[in-house]
Amino acid sequence: MSDFLTTKEVASLLRIKERTVYDLVKEGSIPVSRVTGKLLFPRELVEAWVRRNAETTGGIDSVIQPPLVLAGSHDPLLDWSLRESGSGIATFFDGSLDGLSRLAEGKAIACGMHVYESERDDWNTEHIGQAMHGMPVVLIEWAVRQQGLIVAPGNPKRFEGIEDLRRGTFVPRQAQAGSYILLQHLLEKQGIDPASLEMLATPARSEHDVALSVADGKADAGFGIEAVARQNRLGFVPIFQERYDLAIWRRDYFEPPLQAVLAFSNTAQFAERAKELGGYDVSGCGTVRMNGA
Repeated sequence: MSDFLTTKEVASLLRIKERTVYDLVKEGSIPVSRVTGKLLFPRELVEAWVRRNAETTGGIDSVIQPPLVLAGSHDPLLDWSLRESGSGIATFFDGSLDGLSRLAEGKAIACGMHVYESERDDWNTEHIGQAMHGMPVVLIEWAVRQQGLIVAPGNPKRFEGIEDLRRGTFVPRQAQAGSYILLQHLLEKQGIDPASLEMLATPARSEHDVALSVADGKADAGFGIEAVARQNRLGFVPIFQERYDLAIWRRDYFEPPLQAVLAFSNTAQFAERAKELGGYDVSGCGTVRMNGA
């Protein structure tokens, strides 16, 4: 099966009727995405949802004891803060939806994510509600970031917006990445068919990989944040402001490793680093955006 399942495929996987799948969607019980205008179900999240709802005689804490790992989407400021704060937290960055799946499966204590939800003009909350319905998870704002086109130094092809991607070779991201989801929304808004763009055959697994493709001349542009463009001494065309959040198991939120990171985010050193990296607004860092059951 593919990474994203149709209603019929979910019904077959769960051995239920398609009508029942629609009922689960209506109830908000099953993980689903409407980013393409159709119902698509992330296979890993559906499987995690089934495991999570298995009956157990113990409480949730007896079932989910995740390792000291932060998964999800890479963020340069967060990556640096995890080290500088002495948190001891390891990382596994492979996209927002991959991280959410790992969080739901109990393979991580937290997930960094920036998934745009166009129907609500919001970030992350609906996806967490669907993937971790009823679970004790808290969503904390980390930063508002400037997202846009990463281009060659000096922007020699004079890219000004999403519509200009038709004039060059583009390096895509994997479907689990928040950047991929946001770009699909922006392309749809402009009436641009993604299939009409000249893209590299292999998606970049991180924004640093996007920057490397542009720096090596393999692509004329990619979609990423300003901080990554600046770190790699590349050009940048601002397009959209996004919110990057941390989804955290509530129990682990209060434990020393994550408290060390959150305390560090209140220091002058943190604020100065955000300014140096560029493209960050950390005035809302630490704000509770969602508090699960």
